[in-house]
Amino acid sequence: MTSAAGGLTPDRHPTADFFVCDLFDASPKGDLASMEHPIFSLATKPDTRVLSYEHNGAEITVTPSVKGRATIHDKDILIYCVSQLMAAVNLGRQITRHLTLTAHDLLVATNRDTSGDAYTRLRDAFERLAGTRITTNISTGGEETTRGFGLIEAWEIVRKSRGGRMVSVRVTLSDWLFRAVEARSVLTLSRDYFRLRKPLERRVYELARKHCGRQQAWRISVPVLHKKAGSAAPVRVFRAALRKMIAEGNLPDYELTEELGDVIRVSRRNGVVEAGPDLPPLSDAVRAAARELAPGEDVYALEAQWRHWWAASGRSPLKAPGKAFLGWIKSRPRG
Repeated sequence: MTSAAGGLTPDRHPTADFFVCDLFDASPKGDLASMEHPIFSLATKPDTRVLSYEHNGAEITVTPSVKGRATIHDKDILIYCVSQLMAAVNLGRQITRHLTLTAHDLLVATNRDTSGDAYTRLRDAFERLAGTRITTNISTGGEETTRGFGLIEAWEIVRKSRGGRMVSVRVTLSDWLFRAVEARSVLTLSRDYFRLRKPLERRVYELARKHCGRQQAWRISVPVLHKKAGSAAPVRVFRAALRKMIAEGNLPDYELTEELGDVIRVSRRNGVVEAGPDLPPLSDAVRAAARELAPGEDVYALEAQWRHWWAASGRSPLKAPGKAFLGWIKSRPRG
């Protein structure tokens, strides 16, 4: 079809606008907003309930499609996309919210099998992600607006194998998620995250990673954890699942302990120290300076390492914790 002037119509989806996912061994990254709040379903069967959630001023309504709400296992696709984009940013490459990815690479990176059924499940996950609609006032990249959007704006199979399996896929992320990448509002996840089979284990790991990245230990009441996890089970059933999780000890990097008062304590494995005074939170300006000193590294992981080092070395009083943290980054041993 040509335009009225006799030329070609615009190429509305030029390949040059798509970021190609070709960075192998990119560290898994999760965006802070969806790690903090229960956007994804923990159900193993189609979840068609509308989720309404409010906590500390954050409001979320998640509306599923007829295929059900996107699950926490579907989130693997977003983690893969965010990981690829952040790896590219750290290499100084230009990125867009339009990505071209290879289905096989995504399956391998997220520890999934590569059978024919795996490609079918992957397609179902894309459909749930695109069909799940979110209305929220949660800010990403420092911008707070109340808006509605899909977890992914669009997706399409670009190329199929002779047997009909998807080979190459194009994905357009929501502006909301892409702003989180541009603002580096992400955290590095353990690669063993993808080995966690139970949805609740994945969700509790996300919350542990989000909160223990800044301190040695984190305590939360079971009712509040139940709310933040987004569990549809009664609190008593949720509590029993937590106790089983504590006994099995499968969470990467973190250990759960049940304490008096219906409280769960989350602490870093191999990082338990004696109780004592804690350092105050670091400012955003200090974290920005840390990113300049350690480009491409997870500043929250660095902060957690520094806090553990400070605690293990005797918790000496610090008049300027921010300056001490930046000095530690400069002098720390590289391995």
